[in-house]
Amino acid sequence: MKGKILIIDDLHPEFKTAAESLGFIVDDRPQITRTETLSILHEYVGIAIRTKLKIDAELLEKAPNLKFIARAGAGLDNIDETIARQKGITLINAPEGNCDAVGEHALGLLLALMNNFKSANQEIKNGVWHREINRGYELKGKTVGIIGYGFMGKSFAKKLSGFDVKVIAYDKYKTNFSDAYATEVSMEEIVKQSDVLSLHIPLTRETKNLVNDEYLLHFKKPIFFINTARGEIVETNAILKALKNGKILGAGLDVLETEKFPELANSPWFDELTSSSKIILTPHVAGWTFESYQKISTVLAKKLAEIQL
Repeated sequence: MKGKILIIDDLHPEFKTAAESLGFIVDDRPQITRTETLSILHEYVGIAIRTKLKIDAELLEKAPNLKFIARAGAGLDNIDETIARQKGITLINAPEGNCDAVGEHALGLLLALMNNFKSANQEIKNGVWHREINRGYELKGKTVGIIGYGFMGKSFAKKLSGFDVKVIAYDKYKTNFSDAYATEVSMEEIVKQSDVLSLHIPLTRETKNLVNDEYLLHFKKPIFFINTARGEIVETNAILKALKNGKILGAGLDVLETEKFPELANSPWFDELTSSSKIILTPHVAGWTFESYQKISTVLAKKLAEIQL
């Protein structure tokens, strides 16, 4: 027996089955509260999470036997990585499991924005038939700028490969990554060439509020803006301002600075955000498909098997 694993979120059962076959005892408790987790975490060598809890200093202090944290998703921003690594805790995540979902979702948002699907759909349902004001843009011939060229960024670039677009990508932490789907460029080239900007970077202290008034000011052409990464990378007021002044033609946002109700409805920009016909919102589901639900657990199980405990 290798020890006990606590699952505190809804994971596909494939992870539990695989972990048990490796010799772990698995307690699958997706409804567990933070208080309950704090009281029993000392019993476990591993914990599997999605987004329900912040794995912070308080939780880690209550987990002296913890050897690994399995994050069912791409980002690790709900884990205090510094403290976890100081304690020798191995962190595993699964960007390979939902990158196709994210790439497809980003493309769907972009096509919907460029062709006015949101406003046209609502107008017809309201008895209005407007063709001219719903005239769209073709993606062919445009330049798509991607920030971050990991699993998510590359997936989006790959999905774009049949649209006859030029795809350029910037990644601060990678070099020589040009491939059949995207060409590596500087940030200066991103702001100079892009007709579309899509974010595929993690939330860190460095990227928080990256997209603000000053950042958007540097773009040479009006852009369509897509964010399927993390909401706190973007200042929502900057997006709204850029939509008003024509810097942004349309914005597809799967993530927001503040998420979930009732907190979201109390945000000062909520009414303006939801009333704009140039914005399409989805509830942080870009990477959450029926297929990715299983694939994430498959990836986590494989990585768990490779951990040296």
